[in-house]
Amino acid sequence: MSPGDGKRRSIGRSVGTKIFLAFLALSTAALLLAGFLAFAETEDISSYALRQNAELADQAVESTAALEEDAEESLLMLAEDQASISTIVFEQVSGDVGTMAEYAGEVMHDPVPASTAPGVAPLLYTAPVAAVTDDERSAVLRMESILRPVGDVDSRLSSVYVGTESGMALIYPRPDGLNASFDPRTRGWFVQALATGNTTWSEPYVDVGGHGLTIACSQPVTDAGRGWVWVVGADVTIETINQQIIGTQVGDRGYALLVDRQGNVVSRPGLAAGDARWDESFVTENLLASGNPDIVAVAEKMIAGETGVARVMFADGERFVAYAPVESVGWSVGVVMPVEEVLAPVLATEESILQASEETAAHITAEQQHMQVIFLGLFLVLLAVVGVLTLLVVRHLTRPLEELQKGSEAIGQGDLDYRVEIATGDEFEDLARSFNRMAADLAAHIDELRQKTAENERIGKELEIAKEIQQSILPEAAPVLPGIDLVGYNLPAMEVGGDFYDYIPLGGDRWGVAIADVSGKGVPAALFMALSRTFLRASALRSPDPAASVSDANRAIALDAKTSMFVTLFYAVLDAREKTFTYVNAGHNPPLLFRPGASRAALLEGRGIALGILDEIDPEVVRVGLGPGDMLVLYTDGVTEATNEGDEEYGIERLEAFVSGLPKGLPAREVIAAVAEDVAAFAGTAPQFDDITLVVLKVA
Repeated sequence: MSPGDGKRRSIGRSVGTKIFLAFLALSTAALLLAGFLAFAETEDISSYALRQNAELADQAVESTAALEEDAEESLLMLAEDQASISTIVFEQVSGDVGTMAEYAGEVMHDPVPASTAPGVAPLLYTAPVAAVTDDERSAVLRMESILRPVGDVDSRLSSVYVGTESGMALIYPRPDGLNASFDPRTRGWFVQALATGNTTWSEPYVDVGGHGLTIACSQPVTDAGRGWVWVVGADVTIETINQQIIGTQVGDRGYALLVDRQGNVVSRPGLAAGDARWDESFVTENLLASGNPDIVAVAEKMIAGETGVARVMFADGERFVAYAPVESVGWSVGVVMPVEEVLAPVLATEESILQASEETAAHITAEQQHMQVIFLGLFLVLLAVVGVLTLLVVRHLTRPLEELQKGSEAIGQGDLDYRVEIATGDEFEDLARSFNRMAADLAAHIDELRQKTAENERIGKELEIAKEIQQSILPEAAPVLPGIDLVGYNLPAMEVGGDFYDYIPLGGDRWGVAIADVSGKGVPAALFMALSRTFLRASALRSPDPAASVSDANRAIALDAKTSMFVTLFYAVLDAREKTFTYVNAGHNPPLLFRPGASRAALLEGRGIALGILDEIDPEVVRVGLGPGDMLVLYTDGVTEATNEGDEEYGIERLEAFVSGLPKGLPAREVIAAVAEDVAAFAGTAPQFDDITLVVLKVA
């Protein structure tokens, strides 16, 4: 035995003694202190628990009013949600009628003989007393080409039609049972549209097509030169309104209703035509005529377009009535629910809280008594266990600590080849093996990290080259066209992206203008983008018709789309000489058209789906004339769906408002720069998650 060994054992015994005494003293002090506090506070805990239970019961009673107020707020939110949904649906129906009215105006301007389309033929009916010319009859028959697609696409419409002041009516689908007494000029939708001169909604009436109780949206169209006066319209059944628009079931006995500007009940559960026929008048319930003053008061607020909740006493009990305005038609949605049904959960909650508080008090008292007995026994057992465990810990700690310390110092100095040698046959030996394995793993990890760093640098360089290649695919500059200022912009979210825009020469002053967004991001989207652009260019150069070009490109893309990827596309043929813009929208964000003097920008929408989903598509072609000062803003969803730190989207409304506020004479390039800067300022520190692409076209 060397003197050094004896010294280390002496040091070990000294450290072991200190650790033993310290562990034992701390454990004993902690147990004694915990026991003293536990016994001292035992009596107070029971009384405190009882006081807390009493306070909890009082709070439960006080919370009844707050819970009732929450129920009213929830009911009001439901009414506002239903009003918002109704506003959107009625706006969509009004949009369908507006589309038909716009087409009717074009037919009036250039009437040509109509061809009969296959399928269910509409009915062209002429009233007994009518003054119909062949030209007007031929023009009315042309309306079939718009009535059929509108009626087929929107399932909410039971029928679409056009009536003329000369006595003709074209209806799709063809109604059964129409007799000689039918005259469109006497129908409420016709008279009301001519009286207002604008898009209008009728009171409920019995539909001539046998669909039951219905309301109509109608709009007049006139041609002063030919003296033609038409009214186009669309019917929505009360059943459709109840099921698809305000079809909200509130509890067991709650329901929703729809009230017009005169207080008439337009729709509610159970409202039906009964035995009334189409040639008989239908009188619906009017809330202002009610003998209940509370109902009349609520009806007046609904007619005034207010939002709120009221308590109304009905014959079968008191009910909540929440109401909110339907902005698009000036009507109001009401949600009716019995008060007792609303307050039932509140009362049940209060009773549950009181019962739970009593049970908790009893349980706490019993557990405290049981705890005192257990703690006394545990104190003695733990005191003995701590002494034994402290001795064992001291024996295992002191001997291998020095070797472990040497090893840690060597590793800390960078000597990853140092190994700790401990043979105690316990956890310290396992710790030594883990220590040695850690040193070996650390050395291997450092080597692996060097290799991965080099690999990441190589991938980064390759992605940078891919980015340069993709940017070279995009047009370097827009074509120089007389009277047209055209500029495009692309900012990918990653090194490469799936957005693209293009200018395709079609001969003369005609150019194809495209903007597209491929599903997904990164390298797959970039490859699919290059493929889609190539197919579109090839198709556009073969055919001047935008619909044919897009359909050909879709076939090629769908044939090669093996990864379920698709691309939304807006493609238009710009005629710089004629100042026309003929486009197809294949599922893309509708561009904004700003016209001088217009209060809002127009959306360039069109029927069509994204490319690569179906093998065959039939996109709608829309032609727009461009005038001096007009500006088109084409964009991808990376603009409108850009989010800030609060997870708020930039949105199309913000885009429209920002562009409208720019100086009118600003060049297209500066418009793009301003929009990109505003989107970046809005996003702030939030990362860009999608590609941003813009194309701006301005007419001098």
